[in-house]
Amino acid sequence: MNSSRFEDPIEAGEKLNSRSLPWPTDWRPLFGTERPLILEIGFGYGHYLVHLARTYPDHHVIGLEISNRCLSKVERWVKRAHLSSVRLIHSTAETALAHLFTPASLTQVHINFPDPWFKSRHEHRRLMQRDTLDVLVNRLAPDGLLYLATDISEYAEMSAELLAETPGLDNLYETPWVHQMPGRVMTKYERKAIAEGRPCYYFAYRRNQQPAHVIVEGRELIMPHVVLETPLSLEMLYERFQPFEYNENEMHIHFMQVFRGDHSLLFEVFVKEVTIEQRVALVLLQRQDHPTELTLQLSTLGYPRPTIGIHKAVSLLSKWLVDSHPETRVIKHTVQSELVNFVG
Repeated sequence: MNSSRFEDPIEAGEKLNSRSLPWPTDWRPLFGTERPLILEIGFGYGHYLVHLARTYPDHHVIGLEISNRCLSKVERWVKRAHLSSVRLIHSTAETALAHLFTPASLTQVHINFPDPWFKSRHEHRRLMQRDTLDVLVNRLAPDGLLYLATDISEYAEMSAELLAETPGLDNLYETPWVHQMPGRVMTKYERKAIAEGRPCYYFAYRRNQQPAHVIVEGRELIMPHVVLETPLSLEMLYERFQPFEYNENEMHIHFMQVFRGDHSLLFEVFVKEVTIEQRVALVLLQRQDHPTELTLQLSTLGYPRPTIGIHKAVSLLSKWLVDSHPETRVIKHTVQSELVNFVG
């Protein structure tokens, strides 16, 4: 991907998204200079993010947010304030940490009042998880700082246990948390919590010299495609398709529905992996010069990323096509078979 398109995203009105940024991201072209990086996860209305930018003018500040409303609001604020050291990215923390950042590339990480996801069936959505924390520690530079704030006692206790069991971090306090942090700027949510009498729990940890878990940056793979030969027509395949699902470990793939075109079939597929969820289109095209040959490929609609899960989805759909007729066979493919056990 050409990094020059990111040279001045604020002036160009560029909306930055973990789906369209290079994996991993070279931050220098995005900012124009190379400085230490500070990350805020979930910046909300931006008060704390702007405070970081003004407090650390010799750093670059990256904010992650999944709310489009907050993104648009803070983007306008950052532009009006001429905060050239700030970049806002639409992304979950899991996707950004795994795919955008390299090991030891962050000097500070700030997490303010993350969603507690109270219901037990939603626990997997909580930011403070063992796997996510391990990636975060890997991305922190030596002596890098991690700050966490919450007003939920259960979340504080859970986080304290996780952090205490993380050898790569040292607690800067004598207690698991403190209820006051002098000099801290308050977020809008934080002021509301205090006004309503809810105590806040503040954590501060420093990255020590203990080796972090070896976590390789989540680089994207080559674009997968499969060429098949079959006596079946597109119409026959369209009529035979039934939605199906695949689950293995923490990967979930759902082949939802199929749409018929003049010379193609479009399969709507949902792919959930540990670090990213994607709803993509796999397209089956009839080759005009060889009517009995079909090409299965990933549509480029919506910035799909060719992850292991996408390669697995192409592999599974290829198997369905091969199993639909004994004379159907794979002629060639670019699926990363050593990673997903290609079953076409």
